[in-house]
Amino acid sequence: MTGPDPLPGGHNGPPSELDKLRRRVAALSAKRVAAEDKVDALLTSLLSLDDALADTRRRAGALHEARSARETASAALALYDQIEGAHLMLRAEFARHDVDPVDAVGRAADPAEMHVVGTEPHPSLPGGTVLREQVTGFRRGSAVLRAAQVVVAAPGPAPEPAPGPALDAVQEPGPAPGPASGQERTQPRRTTRAQRRLPRKPSAGRGRRSRRA
Repeated sequence: MTGPDPLPGGHNGPPSELDKLRRRVAALSAKRVAAEDKVDALLTSLLSLDDALADTRRRAGALHEARSARETASAALALYDQIEGAHLMLRAEFARHDVDPVDAVGRAADPAEMHVVGTEPHPSLPGGTVLREQVTGFRRGSAVLRAAQVVVAAPGPAPEPAPGPALDAVQEPGPAPGPASGQERTQPRRTTRAQRRLPRKPSAGRGRRSRRA
C-alpha cells in the first residue's frame, strides 16, 4: 500500500519554486477579484448619475420648447437645480472612493498638484497666490489624479473693469445746440419801437381816446 502524497515542499524543507509561484498566483488572483469588485461598485453607482443626466437632457429640451417668459424662467430654474444635483451626486461618489478636489484658491501655487496657466495683477495678495481655477484638480488619498490649472496673482494694480457696451452706446438726448460762441446770427434780432426810440403817431393816440368815449 502506498500512503498519501507528501505535501509540496514537505514540512521540514524550504518551499519549492513551484510553491512560491502558486502563492504569487493566488495573491494576484485575490487582488484581481478585489479590483473587479471595486470597478463593479463604481459602475453601479454611476448608473444613478446616468439617470440624472438623462433627466437633465429632458429638462434642457423643455427649456428649448418654452413659449413664454414664465415657462422659460421655470424651465431654466429646474435645469439649474438638476445640473447642480448631478454635480453633487458625482462629487459624493468621488468622496466615497477617497477622491477629493484640490482646494487651490487662496493658497500658494504648489507645483506638485497645480499647473500655473496664467497670471493677473493684484494689489494686495502675494505673488503666486492662486486667484481662481481654470480646471479643477483631484487627488486620491495623497496621490494626485489630475493637477489643477490655476491663475495666480502677480504684483501690480488690479486691472480696471472694461466699460459695458450698453452704457457707452446709449446716451441721453441733449438740448438742441445753440449758436457757438463768436458766431454771428444768420438773422438780425428784432427790436421794439421803444427800443428804437421812434415818435408815437398822433393818430394812434386819438384813435384810442375816441374808442373809450
